[in-house]
Amino acid sequence: MLRIGTCSWKYDSWKSIVYPEKEKFNYLEEYSKHFNTVEVDQWFWSLFEPKKVLMPDERVVKEYSDSVPDNFKFTIKIPNAITLTHFYNKNKTGELKPNPFFLSTDLFDRFLETLNPIKKNIGVLMFQFEYLNKQKLSGLTEFIDRVESFVESLDKKFVYGIEIRNPNFLKKPFFDLLNRHNLSMVFLQGYFMPPIWDVFNEFKEQINSTAVIRLHGPDRSGIEKKTGNVWNQIVEPKDDELKKVAEMINYLQNKKVDLYVNVNNHFEGSAPLTIEKINNILNSDFTKH
Repeated sequence: MLRIGTCSWKYDSWKSIVYPEKEKFNYLEEYSKHFNTVEVDQWFWSLFEPKKVLMPDERVVKEYSDSVPDNFKFTIKIPNAITLTHFYNKNKTGELKPNPFFLSTDLFDRFLETLNPIKKNIGVLMFQFEYLNKQKLSGLTEFIDRVESFVESLDKKFVYGIEIRNPNFLKKPFFDLLNRHNLSMVFLQGYFMPPIWDVFNEFKEQINSTAVIRLHGPDRSGIEKKTGNVWNQIVEPKDDELKKVAEMINYLQNKKVDLYVNVNNHFEGSAPLTIEKINNILNSDFTKH
């Protein structure tokens, strides 16, 4: 199974590309006529000092469920209240404050309850961890120990993915952790991480069940200035990178791995147009050689 969609969906600048020109319409309903998956990141921003946590509004979740067909899938970023080791530190020299909800099974169960209306539409639940310096975690061994004890308690009816921002964690023990618990590798292109095709080529034999490819650009603020936050054209083409992504897709498809590809506007300037390019590459002779 291959599903290619975008990161978020409510962009007026996608009118005439994805959306109709009329003023009022249901964005997600219209989106789902073009794509069969989308990434939800709005519930990620959930942790606020001193100990405030926001969970999804069940009315909004129900609205999402009502807007898409049964075979549509969401890849959902888990609230950062669960994945942050410490509160965000605006004062870089100030003392770090531990997050009491880090990898809390109780809070995660509460989160899952709010998702009940879209239960049938959940593709992958993604745990996104920030860059973890020595002040936050001692290293890969501690990370694996903490995550392993947490995932052992998770409801096995769902598919879970792990995204890390520590390049030095991308080693065999990390991929062994994923395999032990049937967790999905979330490949992140951007945010100071090594090129995903380099990581993939080193560890592709350990990718066995489900995987996620998230295409973000290297310079978020730069492309925002270039586009003026109008996302209706390609402004930074990355054709060579897309060919490498297509090679990853083909390998995983041949291996019968379920794959989600989530494309961000910040990758080239317009996520829907990047997806069109990916599909053209996949349907071209390039993929047959």
